[in-house]
Amino acid sequence: MQPEAIAIVSGLPRSGTSMMMQALQAGGMAVLTDHQRPPDDDNPRGYFEFEPAKKIAHDHSWLPQARGKAVKVVSALLRHLPREYQYKIIFMRRPLNEVLASQQAMLRRQGAQGGSDDTTVLPLFARHLTDVSAWIARQPNISVLYVDYHDVLRAPAQQLARGRDFLGRGLDLDAMVSVVDERLYRQRW
Repeated sequence: MQPEAIAIVSGLPRSGTSMMMQALQAGGMAVLTDHQRPPDDDNPRGYFEFEPAKKIAHDHSWLPQARGKAVKVVSALLRHLPREYQYKIIFMRRPLNEVLASQQAMLRRQGAQGGSDDTTVLPLFARHLTDVSAWIARQPNISVLYVDYHDVLRAPAQQLARGRDFLGRGLDLDAMVSVVDERLYRQRW
């Protein structure tokens, strides 16, 4: 019997990963999170992060405890997933202009000065996503489901059912849908 795949929710920061983690948890899936980053104005329902996941490039000893659970790993760190595990990645996509606007709004709320120039950052984001998608496609131990943030807002039952079915879990779809809140969609493009 093959060990259970590790479910990963990924994407660029501010692409809807926290919303997907909330939906999976509401549906009955265990999530690997440490609650070290508390909810705030940018993510009033929480970030659903797991600090050791941010250090996966140097330490992946925590991965066995992720089996049968969902864990959030930002797209820039996916290349550090060790090959000895099977992964099912739900990869969130959102228009890059909105991702950047959301990141900049968060930085302003945190009191950070300056910000990135859209003409510089947007092509870097686009190239990163192309590179990551190509890398994922070459990995025999990874299966992926791409989910568009806007599609979840427009048709949450349909999109979250795709995620539930992809993971092969008997998750409560109504509970998953209940976490989708369009009022939290603030950086519109």
